[in-house]
This record gives sequence, C-alpha cells and structure tokens, in this order.
Amino acid sequence: MIKFDAVYKKYFLNVAIKDFSITLEKGNIIGIIGENGSGKSTLLRLIAGLLNPSKGNITVDGEHVSREIREKIAYLTDQDYYFPYFTIRELMNYYHSQFSDFNITKAENMIDFLQLDPGTKIGHLSKGNRGRVKFLMTISRNAPYIIMDEPFSGLDPMVRASIIKGLIQFVDLSRQTVILTTHELKEVESVLDEAVVLKAGRLLAKSSVEQIREELNMSVLEWMEHLYQEEKRLKA
Repeated sequence: MIKFDAVYKKYFLNVAIKDFSITLEKGNIIGIIGENGSGKSTLLRLIAGLLNPSKGNITVDGEHVSREIREKIAYLTDQDYYFPYFTIRELMNYYHSQFSDFNITKAENMIDFLQLDPGTKIGHLSKGNRGRVKFLMTISRNAPYIIMDEPFSGLDPMVRASIIKGLIQFVDLSRQTVILTTHELKEVESVLDEAVVLKAGRLLAKSSVEQIREELNMSVLEWMEHLYQEEKRLKA
C-alpha cells in the first residue's frame, strides 16, 4: 500500500503538489491522469524516492520513502537514459547485477514477445524499440511496485499495443502493483483497475474504472473531462 499524507512539493516558488492525500491499494493497475503540468510526473518521482516532499509524509508498505525504496519499486522514466554502447543483452546483465529481483528468465521471454534482437546496441535502436527496451527492463524486475511515467509517449500504435499486452502477460497482480501516467487513455483503459485525476497538483478524484463505466456510463477520458468542467464551473 502506498500512502500520501498531506503532501506538498515545491520547486522554488512553484507548488507542484498541493495538500495531497491518497491511499493506493496493492494488486491494481492504476492510471494517474490529468492535463500537462498537473503534477503526474512529480507524483511518481515522489513515490520512487527521487524527490523529497516539501511537507507531509509518503509511505510504501508502512516504510518512509527514501532512495533506499528502490528495492521495492521498478521505475520507468519518460527520459532516454541508457548507455548507447550497451547491447540489449549487456543491459540485461547490468540490471541483473544491480537489482537482486531482476528476473533473467522473464527478460528472455519478453525479448521474444517484444521482438527484440538482444545483440543490438541501444544507440542503434529506433525510438519505438528503445521504448520496448525500457519496458523490458522495468517489467523484468519482480519488484512489488512498478511505476511507469508515460510509457507510451511518442510510440506508434503497434508498439503501444505490445506494451499493453505485456502488462497483462508479464505482471503478476497477486504480488505486484502498477502505477502509470499516460495520455493514451483510450488504448490503456481496458487494463486499468483504478484512475486518479490530478489538476494543478491537487487530487480531483479517485475511482475504480468499473464504477466509472457502470455507474456513470462514461469512459475514463469522459470522466476526466467531466471533472475538469465541473471544477471550472465551480470556480466561475
């Protein structure tokens, strides 16, 4: 369980996360959604221990979040950060040396699934295949929490489809929780269990996707747009 208790995060004078309190339960695929600048990436970096809150407290399974939390969290950043001279297999071996939970057998299976050549250097890959590699390295860890920041950004529909299928096939939701940010709501909605809406660093709403569909008769995108419209109306 991940818990935020009255969390603020400031960058100089800019408040990126404001009085944020939420509990994210285990065993779900959770989408963090909202317009650009709403604080989604900051939220994930706080969970991953890459940023410290300015105020408030964040815990993962009751443990205060710090950089040591990396043993529990596999984090996929929206940045390209791999050494370009590594081959995919060398990168796998490097991850295996750094993370005790990196599952080589799962990685080998995912290479075939994602149609990657393990002998190819990272620097020679297309953007779509680099996206596949980032997904491969993250999902091959058996960490309890998988955090992904815009894993579909800039990728063509076929690559996005393979990553979504990989989430279903290679993540064990009896032991793992997935939290991701995305703008590709129409494509990823089918695998989401919960959605959390942010606006200007504040929590607007959290709901199960099943409830959004069955009780509100909306898609997740329509629900988010409705919440934004209601927020605008109340401020008018």
